[in-house]
Amino acid sequence: MLAHMGGPFWAKKDERAWSVPKGEYAEGEEPLAAAYREFAEEMGRPAPEGRVVDLGQVRQSGKVVTCFALAADFDAARISSNTFTLEWPPRSGRTEEFPEVDRAEWFGLAAARLKLVKGQVPFLDRLVEAVRG
Repeated sequence: MLAHMGGPFWAKKDERAWSVPKGEYAEGEEPLAAAYREFAEEMGRPAPEGRVVDLGQVRQSGKVVTCFALAADFDAARISSNTFTLEWPPRSGRTEEFPEVDRAEWFGLAAARLKLVKGQVPFLDRLVEAVRG
């Protein structure tokens, strides 16, 4: 399942505008704990239970992204993301609230390769390797 990034910059973009649910973790917070917390914040409910697979890390836009996967049922149509504040339109002096994630969806592997931001595509290859075992 991938999450479409929210806000006005991503509103009319589709290809390379999707991401794994993610966020920054606090000092001393374990990456898996942060992944569960961020999933709940961006999806509006806790991550489903399941066996977690560590897909490692990639460097994206100067940041290190750690990714975990698990197989479970999750209704991607029923998300309710947290929000962020942004001056919009730029230099208008007005601020608006936007969801961090405006929608989530399940994709097959070929479609996910086109939707996912380029820096996260290696996670798909690692997921395939993990599933094949």
